Amino acid sequence: MKPYLLSLAVGLLVGVIYSLVHVRSPAPPVIALVGLLGILVGEQIPPLVKQLIAKENTVAWIGQQVKPHVFGELPRGTLAPRAKADEQVKS
Repeated sequence: MKPYLLSLAVGLLVGVIYSLVHVRSPAPPVIALVGLLGILVGEQIPPLVKQLIAKENTVAWIGQQVKPHVFGELPRGTLAPRAKADEQVKS
C-alpha cells in the first residue's frame, strides 16, 4: 500500500508543477519525454552522491549501474512461427 500512496503523492506533486509551468496534462510528447529523461537521471543522483561520499570508484559505478538503467535494452518480442500465426488468423 505504501508504494501506491507514494506514487499518488508524487503524481500530485507533478500535477502541481505542471500547473505552475502552465503545461496541460497529458503533456505534449516532447515535454513528456524530457520529463521522463529527468526522472531517469534524477533517480541516479542520490546513489551517485553516496558513491562520491564513500569515495568509491564512481566511473565504474556509472558504467555498471547508470548506463544499463538509463540506456537499457529495449524489450524484444518473439515472432510466432508462420504456420501458427496463420492458424490464429483463421480462427
